[in-house]
Amino acid sequence: MEIKGWVLIASVIAVAAYMVAIYNSLVQLKNNVAKAWANIDVLLKQRHDELPKLVETCKQYMGYEQPALERVIAARANVSQAMAHGSPEVLGKAEEGLRSGLGQLYAVAENYPELKADQSFRFLQTRISGLENAIADRREFYNDSVNALNVRREQFPDRLLASAFDIRGAELLHFSSEETRDVDLKALFG
Repeated sequence: MEIKGWVLIASVIAVAAYMVAIYNSLVQLKNNVAKAWANIDVLLKQRHDELPKLVETCKQYMGYEQPALERVIAARANVSQAMAHGSPEVLGKAEEGLRSGLGQLYAVAENYPELKADQSFRFLQTRISGLENAIADRREFYNDSVNALNVRREQFPDRLLASAFDIRGAELLHFSSEETRDVDLKALFG
């Protein structure tokens, strides 16, 4: 075989290897998005398990504050449904409702010194706050993973392979303007 034949074979092998590398990279990015979403799911489930304990602890002291407790319970159910739905947009809206409900519950708890002094309440409040921080960190990682996947899917020649193998982009987890603005403490404690 002459040199032109070897060059052609080497070129075909190089292009095939390049396409395999692109495909493998896209698959890794897609799986990173799935892993980031699963990490959020784990933390949400942990918080989901802690919320009934918090509500029960509060019920012992806050007999006349049923609406605040019911808002947290309803918001918890909405987050569960949103996670089952699998849409970051739906989850973002449900999370907004839960954060609002927890904020109101904590604000109302300020009126109950015995509740604030309760060791179980303090532990649960600290645990849930820690989970909230971890969820925020995982949201950031999720959005970074989604961005990396979506950028690669838009680039040439990755776009061709992504389309050929039906590797879809993912949706960023957005926050509403309500959730990202500063908290109005006067409204919470007024």
